[in-house]
Amino acid sequence: MLHVRQVDKTEWLDLKNLAIKTFVESFAKDNTAEDMQIYIDQSFSDAQVRKELAKDSSFFYFVINQDEPVGYLKLNTGEAQSEDKLANSVEIERIYVDKNLQGQGVGQLLFSKALEFTQSAKAEYLWLGVWEKNTGAIRFYQRLGFESFDTHSFYLGKDKQTDILMKLKV
Repeated sequence: MLHVRQVDKTEWLDLKNLAIKTFVESFAKDNTAEDMQIYIDQSFSDAQVRKELAKDSSFFYFVINQDEPVGYLKLNTGEAQSEDKLANSVEIERIYVDKNLQGQGVGQLLFSKALEFTQSAKAEYLWLGVWEKNTGAIRFYQRLGFESFDTHSFYLGKDKQTDILMKLKV
């Protein structure tokens, strides 16, 4: 049975491995190997994963299936947010699911956790950035009620890409 639980700081290696696996599954086909490697080296190094887990304003959750993490969520509050465009908000920085379990409710479980967290924080908005070419994710968020409100640039390696910023009034 699937369940969501907070990631413990001692589980940094499990988080790192899942983060790399799901990121590659999601984006390798649309980006160069060089850009992917640069991003992985910067964003998922041992030191970076440990640093992010140690932040008091960032929160990580796993979806567990048969004692194995199969998806994860990273939420940011306060100064940890990547943009300062919405007051009183929580950012979903990452929400990734093992490709073998996509379409089986894992993403919905993670979203439900994000919504619950946002409500308990008494925030007005839940927001995220999604790559403009990730049409499946955009449709998923639209079905959940998110609306586009802006864009920002995102570098994947040396490639400057555009993220669509989407928000949900909670």
